[in-house]
Amino acid sequence: MGATKRDLEDENGPPVGTSSKKPRRHVAALVLARGGSKGIPLKNIKKLAGVPLLAWVLRAAADAEMFDSVWVSTDHDEIENVAKSWGAKVHRRSPEVSRDCSTSLETIQEFLRNNTDVDVVCNIQATSPCLHPSHLKGALKKILEDGYDSVFSVVRRHQFRWKEVKKGSVECTQPLNLDPAKRPRRQDWDGELYENGSFYISTRDLILNEGRLQGGKVGYHEMEAEHSVDIDVDIDWPVAEQRVRRYGYFGRGVSLMFCKVSGCLTDGRVSLSASGEDTVSIHYKDTTGIGMLKKDDVEVVLLISRDDLVTQSLADKLKKVTGCEVMLVEEDPLKDLQSVVRKKKMDWKDVAFMGNETADASCLKLAGLSAVPADACKDASDAAKYTCRLLGGAGAVKEFAEHVLLQKQKTPGYEDTCGQISYACNPQTIFSSNELFSET
Repeated sequence: MGATKRDLEDENGPPVGTSSKKPRRHVAALVLARGGSKGIPLKNIKKLAGVPLLAWVLRAAADAEMFDSVWVSTDHDEIENVAKSWGAKVHRRSPEVSRDCSTSLETIQEFLRNNTDVDVVCNIQATSPCLHPSHLKGALKKILEDGYDSVFSVVRRHQFRWKEVKKGSVECTQPLNLDPAKRPRRQDWDGELYENGSFYISTRDLILNEGRLQGGKVGYHEMEAEHSVDIDVDIDWPVAEQRVRRYGYFGRGVSLMFCKVSGCLTDGRVSLSASGEDTVSIHYKDTTGIGMLKKDDVEVVLLISRDDLVTQSLADKLKKVTGCEVMLVEEDPLKDLQSVVRKKKMDWKDVAFMGNETADASCLKLAGLSAVPADACKDASDAAKYTCRLLGGAGAVKEFAEHVLLQKQKTPGYEDTCGQISYACNPQTIFSSNELFSET
């Protein structure tokens, strides 16, 4: 989940602008994710742009590096599993605060009673996937350094409001925030601030003793309109997906990517040619995707199982065509890759991993960014942080490469291609003189 506020304070002393004499307060991020959503069933873990909905805000909270702990409050097993896979702690809420009529305040109060060390809680809405760490940092500064008791997120809107007239009434409507005779231009009007529901930060005393999330010395943090996204019903989903692909927070970027060859770079099939040679195919889209990563200084290492003799015989050819290191690994690659990560003096959060089998699950969970093709097995899909729309050997690697580059907040802008390169070899002789190398 990345370094916490307390980790940074222990290493570097108190944050700039704070007094070393002030008692250190435990600041917790809390995402409420009940399993009984009525608008969209289990929407909190439904994949949005390939990532579980609540994971978008969990990643932003972790990378803000201002929280001593990051929590998800839920009553559902599947939501709990997703939360833990993204590094969050889980508050298993009681039935009393899991009903349709239960309020956010009641749930947060229960969380605070169960976690007596928490002094400040930031309630982050799982349905705000365009939240960035910078939003949370700016708001928390008001609490930790400027002495505010509560801070919440707002968005500026330029909308003219009129009084509602009830059906059957002879009353005429009246303007509420404008003079129709002097309608201002947008650039001449500051607009108005509206709660956007993205987050609410409050002190323990305000929540438990006064029974509210907003009070005392109250402040707000203004978010940009493009980051103010909320999902409530199905019709919101496609709009939110487009918005998050453009304005969402994709993390701090990775510098190393491991990719399984069989089932990811290839479709996992081995074909027998007329000449008696075994053949596998690699999509040109995927080699393009690898090139995109390398151009952006992401090292790519291709992984071949020691039990896969056919693909092993292609190792030299793969290295030549992709320019990547090709590494032989055991069925469960974790032990082999752990030594590589340590040798490079890296952390798993700086690593991307793409796999497709049950044995890959441990690496998929550990990696800072992980993915599976659309046709991966369920265990791998459940462990991955991103699920591709495309199949293994049919563009999934390029799709994940684009996601990795978006994580680095860059737009690739490469055009898709439809070419496919086929390689053939004799298992006993690596790329004999009659090897097949053709575009189809």
